[in-house]
Amino acid sequence: MIHIAWPWMILFLPLPWLLRRWLPPATVQGSALFLPFAALVPIDKIPALQVNSRKRSMLFALAWLLLVAATMRPQWLDDPLPVPTTGRRILLAVDVSGSMATPDMAGNYSRLNVVQKVAGDFIQHRHGDQVGLILFGTRPYLQAPLTADLDTVSQFLRESVVGEAGTQTAIGDAIGLALKRLQSNQADPGKQGEMVLILLTDGGNNAGLMGPLAAAKIAVSTGLRIYTIGVGAEVEQSILFGTRGNTDLDEDTLKSIARISNGEYFRATDADALQEVYARIDKLEPSAGREQWYRPHSEWFIWPLALALLLSIPAVMIRKRV
Repeated sequence: MIHIAWPWMILFLPLPWLLRRWLPPATVQGSALFLPFAALVPIDKIPALQVNSRKRSMLFALAWLLLVAATMRPQWLDDPLPVPTTGRRILLAVDVSGSMATPDMAGNYSRLNVVQKVAGDFIQHRHGDQVGLILFGTRPYLQAPLTADLDTVSQFLRESVVGEAGTQTAIGDAIGLALKRLQSNQADPGKQGEMVLILLTDGGNNAGLMGPLAAAKIAVSTGLRIYTIGVGAEVEQSILFGTRGNTDLDEDTLKSIARISNGEYFRATDADALQEVYARIDKLEPSAGREQWYRPHSEWFIWPLALALLLSIPAVMIRKRV
């Protein structure tokens, strides 16, 4: 069916007539040109000029009518199509403290580089979900609110830099910020689906105002489920060089956070392990959302606009002949 997106633009249709009626006629500046041979001009030429002027006015009127029709944005609407949606709302809380620059992942990549690559792929496969991004260090920041614009969230994650939120790790405050976003979304009855927080960190809580376990207890009471992921190489004992690997990771706290909030704890030592973590989370949260529909449409304004452009050509040519 045909649909007019901006029908109010028809109010501009009488604009040329109103301008002609209200504005004073143009005045000729300077002296008139005297033509002593004007009497020699044949009289039969005058009606032709009047005819050309009438044709020109009709062409301009028709062109204006087509321009107004184009600004009203005529559209052709196709049949509605169902849009698949899971209704999940997923917040990613990514640690960007100073230790995330440690290059102990496979391929000698830093921890943040691997998280950016694998988490970016995870975001791109969240079609139908709403995804948000929290970056935290000494303080947490909401980098991207819950949105279906997955490309933008992925871009914000790629642009994250180690240390931009401080060099320490405030896990409790990051969970608190996620709870704040959950409350703001619950105020909107149109937003449904389960709320999930995926928290990635390579250290222990050593900053912030809220303790991580206290934040987890509040989370379970509000319906927020937390999946925690410990990032960094496994701790290894070396005779020559001592202990190697991520010795700062507080796995006990991360496991307690996941247990209290009915989530799960994962350990990601390299890119492959992190990829498996996201695959498991994808299976753990198969919540179905409310039914949504999308109606494809095509814009038709280009046709009256092109026709108005074509009509302006003979109108200008008639003016030249006159």
